[in-house]
Amino acid sequence: MRGGTSKGAYFLAGDLPAGPAERDDLLLRIMGSPDSRQIDGLGGAHPLTSKVAVVARSDRPGIDVEYLFLQLGVEEATVSDRQNCGNLLAGIGPFAVERGLVAPGGDETSVRILMVNSGGVATATFATPGGAVRYAGGTAISGVPGTAAPVLLDFEDTAGSAAGALLPTGNVRDVVGGVPVTCVDNGMPVVVAAAADLGATGYETPAELAADTALRDRIQALRLRAGELMGLGDVSGAPVPKTTLLAPPRDGGAISTRTFIPLRVHDAIGVLGAVTVATALLMDGAAGRDLADLPAPGEPLAIEHPTGRLDVRVELDGTAVRRAAIVRTARRLFDGTVFPRPPSDPPGGP
Repeated sequence: MRGGTSKGAYFLAGDLPAGPAERDDLLLRIMGSPDSRQIDGLGGAHPLTSKVAVVARSDRPGIDVEYLFLQLGVEEATVSDRQNCGNLLAGIGPFAVERGLVAPGGDETSVRILMVNSGGVATATFATPGGAVRYAGGTAISGVPGTAAPVLLDFEDTAGSAAGALLPTGNVRDVVGGVPVTCVDNGMPVVVAAAADLGATGYETPAELAADTALRDRIQALRLRAGELMGLGDVSGAPVPKTTLLAPPRDGGAISTRTFIPLRVHDAIGVLGAVTVATALLMDGAAGRDLADLPAPGEPLAIEHPTGRLDVRVELDGTAVRRAAIVRTARRLFDGTVFPRPPSDPPGGP
């Protein structure tokens, strides 16, 4: 399924091995990792298309399904559960209905989803006329060609997904390697900094940023130290924290962003990454807040990114999150049987 601006393979938990090691080995073979092309698997040779959603019916009160997100490496044989994915989250509700985990409502269905990675809860609401999921529709989102039916994602309990606090360092602003930053986690651990403080404009294309090896090195040094301060330990091999560089808006939004995931440059911005950046901008004293053109209270905050913009609603009470909401789209791409590379067949052949 395509969920938001990501694409991934969605599985019922019962169709995968119960043991994490055996499960991860199977998923690497299914996606074709490690290989920069992922030529022998389903992956699309990019972190945004090397993703897996594992879904199960929940027996927890007030929860319909449980969603485990797994980020698979492309060139590395890695499987990480250290972050959520808000884009694939957009497909969880429709998937749950189609797999019979949740009975559809009338013209609209709401599915309460436990995000296993963080313990946060989200409600996905989408059209189900006649009991069937509606994928066709007129809603466009930046970074995705064409239109599809909207999925409203309403988040609760997102703050502190990885380190137990909205501000994992305990500060609204820290200085790391001489760079003022805000380390924040409203569903995604993110290091926010002004682009100019790292020698960038914040308006570069992803290709231009990818070619700047000196900037890449600075980003890596910044996030390694920030990861320690955020209580994440050694993040050298982890996909979090992400790093988002900020610049004044250019296209009528609230802020311009460029996001590293963790070192490859995002063509857009992740859902929970956008929610987290918006949260930081609403805090007095946050790094880059002075660059923002903030909307009136209660209005959506438009996050500009390389391929468009993403509107986010965040309600704060001081440094406590009341609510976060965002609209995404999702579409089923394929339903069938996958044939993984045999376990005895190493990547690259003999």
